Amino acid sequence: MGLSSSMYAGISGLSVHSEQLTVISNNLANVNTVGYKGARMDFEDVMSQDYPTSAGIAQIGRGVRVAAIFNDFSQGAFSTTSESTDMAISGNGFFVVKVMGEDVQYYTRAGNFRFDSDGYLVDPHGYVLQGWAIEQENASAASQQTNTTTTGGRIVGVPTDIRLENFQSPPKVTSNITVVTNLDPTAVSNSNSAANPYFAMFENWDGTAATPLDEGLYAYSSSIKVYDQIGTAHTLTVYYDQVTLSDAGGYTVWEYMVTSEPSEDGRILNGTHIGDTSAGGVMMIGTMTFRSGQLVAQSAFTLKSDAGGAVKNLSAWTLGTYSTGGYPVFTPNFLSQSNASLDDADNALPIEVNFGLRNTDLTSNGGGTVTRGWSSAGVLPTNAAAVGNNVTNVSLLPTAKNPTISALATQSYDTGGSSTLFQSQDGYTAGVLLNVSVSRDGILSGQYSNGQTLELYSLTLATFSNQWGLRREGGNLFSETLDSGPALTGEAGSTGKGSVDGNSLELSNVDMATEFVNMITSQRGFQANTKVITTADSLLGEVISMKR
Repeated sequence: MGLSSSMYAGISGLSVHSEQLTVISNNLANVNTVGYKGARMDFEDVMSQDYPTSAGIAQIGRGVRVAAIFNDFSQGAFSTTSESTDMAISGNGFFVVKVMGEDVQYYTRAGNFRFDSDGYLVDPHGYVLQGWAIEQENASAASQQTNTTTTGGRIVGVPTDIRLENFQSPPKVTSNITVVTNLDPTAVSNSNSAANPYFAMFENWDGTAATPLDEGLYAYSSSIKVYDQIGTAHTLTVYYDQVTLSDAGGYTVWEYMVTSEPSEDGRILNGTHIGDTSAGGVMMIGTMTFRSGQLVAQSAFTLKSDAGGAVKNLSAWTLGTYSTGGYPVFTPNFLSQSNASLDDADNALPIEVNFGLRNTDLTSNGGGTVTRGWSSAGVLPTNAAAVGNNVTNVSLLPTAKNPTISALATQSYDTGGSSTLFQSQDGYTAGVLLNVSVSRDGILSGQYSNGQTLELYSLTLATFSNQWGLRREGGNLFSETLDSGPALTGEAGSTGKGSVDGNSLELSNVDMATEFVNMITSQRGFQANTKVITTADSLLGEVISMKR
């Protein structure tokens, strides 16, 4: 009885140590498997048998069995790759992949994903990576708020297949421009008018001519490209000329015009196509007032709604409207759309102009997009014809409505000539996808040929209350079980979720030194149990030989 029992105990030892060797060999076989998580086998003794002794009931063990095989979810090392769709999770969490066309979901730490021919981001098995789509800001709606720029968006809906269906970035209409110049105070006046000295350039402008304004009729010009709603580029040119004043009281005044090509001026006012008139292309006229070289005041005038054929008459030009940011706006209509030629029209796409001076009193706009002029009262006239020949009627003086001057503003210093110091605009044309990237927050973004970066998807990461309860499915995949509990999904970097590194892969976390030590101990345990069996066999042989 005792010898047989010892043999069976030895056999149990052989069995578990051979299985342990299988676990070790599987770990070593996957030492270079991307995202592989090693396993460890733990033993426990088998229920012991009661045995009577002189001291009472004792127990004799009957062998060993496998207690548990635990997965090792410790962090693996990272390897840098050249593929932007390779990803690694730093911290807790699993990528979520789904069998295409089925409601079967798996979890993995292997981030070797690629786009297939249909635009799906898939793992080597063709399972689709899951993420939340990011809703893009409505470009048309955003353009109506001329004092703001927006980027990115928010996640919407539930996790879905990550797929790039549209490889183009839509255009964005220009909603604001900034043009900051230095205007040479020593420049002479090139356009002169005894009746309207502050709008002499405008009097000389002829939109029906091949060259609307001859080079000798202005002191300086600065051009900038803007974009309409279909992404077509248009050139805006701002012309400047100093006004000759007999008694300016220490002020210097420059007149300016914001213009486009007359052939691209699609505004229609009171039945008149403005681009076909002598004022074609003139979007805004006004003045800038300087004291000791610093911009202290500005006026801006645009065409009235009832302006018709007499568009060169200054009485057709009214005090301009202003954005909620405090900058004057003009309303081009490059595509000749209906109901789009005035800033308050339904289809209007106004552009604000920032020369460096901003109105801080917006009490008259009632919270709307634009406000009529700096104020309904003050030193400014209601239209350009009423300006006259008085510098105090030309521009908003600082005591009138508290303008704010930017650190970078149009100036008039003697630096050896006029120059453009800075210019920018917020529109762009359509673009094609050039590349994708993944941020640490798990945001999959596309880089487009128009210089824009659009956030497309936010990766879905899953954690579990008991990740050791996950079931291995092969192919670096795990599935949830009752022991693991349901997946707790969220964005990278959220509570309990790790961050994502793009252009990286998490390597196997198998430590070869540890595995070889385990192999040696397993080997010695196996050998020891064989000795138990051979010794028991030898003793049984002695028992059998007693009969001879």
